[in-house]
Amino acid sequence: MSQAGSAGPRPTRLGAVSFLNTRPLTYGLEEDGAGFDLVYDVPSACADALRAGRIDVGLIPVIDYARQGGGWVVPDLAIGAVGEVLTVRLFFRGELASVRSVAADASSRTSVALLRILLKAKYGITPEVVPAAPDLDAMMHRADAALLIGDPVLPLVETGDDDGRHSLDLGQEWNDFSGTPFVFAFWAGGDGKLTSTQVARLQRARREGEQHVSDIAAAFQRERAGSVELYERYLRDHICYDLGEQQMAGLQQFYRLAQEQGLITDIPPLRFYPT
Repeated sequence: MSQAGSAGPRPTRLGAVSFLNTRPLTYGLEEDGAGFDLVYDVPSACADALRAGRIDVGLIPVIDYARQGGGWVVPDLAIGAVGEVLTVRLFFRGELASVRSVAADASSRTSVALLRILLKAKYGITPEVVPAAPDLDAMMHRADAALLIGDPVLPLVETGDDDGRHSLDLGQEWNDFSGTPFVFAFWAGGDGKLTSTQVARLQRARREGEQHVSDIAAAFQRERAGSVELYERYLRDHICYDLGEQQMAGLQQFYRLAQEQGLITDIPPLRFYPT
């Protein structure tokens, strides 16, 4: 964590996601005295910490932004995908139409909401969704299917589907269904919680992080083993950090469908911190 001196303002508490896909967004923030105190957790925990006031700004699931009544968003930054995302997958055996229950890793509530929307709107099924720890074998014993999210999916990408198991990539499923990119999370917080200088620093961290994807992938490989080539390809080719017009269109469509299915009460306005 960045350290604050005995004098001067308290650093801004920044809730960052602990997954590999976030590392380009936080590149260099802990070392350069940007005024951030970084706290790492899974996306849903970041949203809970923001709601409870334990952090000032968090990288939160977009569904939580709606459920918390909106807020302020850092412009031009998100974690999303244009097509295949790799690490948000529904695993199942047999026919998808026969799935009656899904064990879901609740690390990202956006992914759970996306699953519900796609299964109902695209496949016409509404299985029971039960929360579960991210252990695929245990999840598949508990339910007909399993929704797994984030870093735990990466080793399964290398081995592929086996033992009669199939999987759906929800990023690709959304793109096929809607024709738009999907946004899973973005930086959000309360009014006045970021200065324009801090907003610019977060945007610069993303640019620098994308320039150092090879280094980020290599560092992750040293921690976790596995394929550095996969990690680099994942960050470079599958994760999209843009929050442009196409992403905004996809986000609004997601919110409309979430409201229609009763997953959110209202569609929130998107307000952006000044740069």
